[in-house]
Amino acid sequence: MPDPMPWPSRLPIVQAPMAGGASTPELAASVSGAGGLGFLAAGYKTAAQMRQEIERTRELTSRPFGVNVFMPTADEADQAELGAYAQAIEGEARRLGTELGVPRGGDDDFTAKIEDLLADPPAVVGFTFGCPEDELVRAFRRKGTAVVVTVTSVAEARLASAADVLCVQGEEAGGHRGSFANTDTEGMGLDRLLPRIREVSRLPLIAAGGIASAADVSRVLSAGAVAAAAGTAFLLCPESGTGAVHRAALTDPRFTRTAMTRAFTGRPARGLVNRFMTEYSGRAPAAYPQVHHLTAPLRRAAAAQGDAEALHLWAGTSWHRARPVPAARVTVDLTAI
Repeated sequence: MPDPMPWPSRLPIVQAPMAGGASTPELAASVSGAGGLGFLAAGYKTAAQMRQEIERTRELTSRPFGVNVFMPTADEADQAELGAYAQAIEGEARRLGTELGVPRGGDDDFTAKIEDLLADPPAVVGFTFGCPEDELVRAFRRKGTAVVVTVTSVAEARLASAADVLCVQGEEAGGHRGSFANTDTEGMGLDRLLPRIREVSRLPLIAAGGIASAADVSRVLSAGAVAAAAGTAFLLCPESGTGAVHRAALTDPRFTRTAMTRAFTGRPARGLVNRFMTEYSGRAPAAYPQVHHLTAPLRRAAAAQGDAEALHLWAGTSWHRARPVPAARVTVDLTAI
């Protein structure tokens, strides 16, 4: 049997890190305080902003929590494709009274974040979009910090064998697919992916994707996971930083399904299907974070103007089961069988 989670936790529940605002110190502290493991999302934040959130979380709880960072990633973007996509969505920006952003790469302040985390680490550090070098994993381990790497395939699980824990992300998960490469390969459902990775890895596994009930948690624990990660289930909690337009869309009967799209960021991500996704998913190039920066002003304007049809409404397949109740309640209910 795999080892249990390498951090003290009363409940086998992990609050998935949700970059872009949904993950807050209040949310992470509430989940950790209820017996799970809360997570901060450092993606799209500076190292200084990350540190502020760590300190705030420590003010709110003495329990362990995690911080997730994006591995540096910059696709070799075809400038002609980027230009064509910018031209295709330019009318959306004009309609919203804004201009498109400048498509650019970048490392998301990765080096500064790692230096900060090593200097004063949390209980857990997670990595998405790739696997850190073995020496970095060992450096965190020497500090007493567990390293979690998100994987979406058996091949990625093998590459991440030096980690302490693998987060196995099925295609049902909301937001970005955490795959190492930005390719067109199809994702795999959690119930198929989890046992396949269990066959090739003896590391503890966290199961992620479509987790929204105690029955879901029981199922993945029976399949060999040591914990279940839920993200979408927390989006309507009062402690979540989910934006008002996004929050309303999660209970709006206009939105009836989710799908994967590159339309907003250039990387596959699952969200509620809206007009923007329908019109532009087939045109967006595989270019992250270039497309993310290109559409960022458009998405900010859509949020400010209450336009849910032009906003990225990240959500997993279980979005219809999210509830507007405190995060501690969600955490406990996920194990209430």
